[in-house]
Amino acid sequence: MKQLTTGLGLLLMAATGTAQDIQFPARFEELAKKASEVVNITLDSSMLAAAARSAEQKPEKATKAELLRKLRGIYIRSYKFDQPGQYSREDVEAIRTQLQPPDWVPVVSVRARKANKEEADIYVKKSGDQIVGLTIVAAEPKELTVVHILGPIQLNELGNLGGALKIPQLHFGPRPPEQPEPPSAEN
Repeated sequence: MKQLTTGLGLLLMAATGTAQDIQFPARFEELAKKASEVVNITLDSSMLAAAARSAEQKPEKATKAELLRKLRGIYIRSYKFDQPGQYSREDVEAIRTQLQPPDWVPVVSVRARKANKEEADIYVKKSGDQIVGLTIVAAEPKELTVVHILGPIQLNELGNLGGALKIPQLHFGPRPPEQPEPPSAEN
């Protein structure tokens, strides 16, 4: 059954011919109905070019503008839920089955064995020595996020996108020290 589903997904992707490269399953629309917070971002190359023009107006954002100009697309789906169990393993696998070798290569896989069962995976798509796509799948008990970036990108450039548009902040090297949470006003 899994092979049939994967085959149908690949056939659908070939038939649609979109620049998006992966398809967000129709079941994600159902997740949006269950979620308490939904982020749905679809930026194609023309929207990224407009964002680059806007960013280049500020000298401190020149690096970000240069990166945005190179990209073909940024697609983000993020769902936060009030309770665990509002999405299934099949929802996550519907994305992961599209990220298979030889096109996509897993480069990072993180699994927390605690009761919270957090998972994160990073996949890259290469053309020769150049990375031309990157996908992050992060699953927590009450949150599911998929970030799909298309276009030539270097891993050290990801910090320029991190923290914006729900793209996780990625650190290469020593992690910065954790900041304590401010006291709640409710206390």
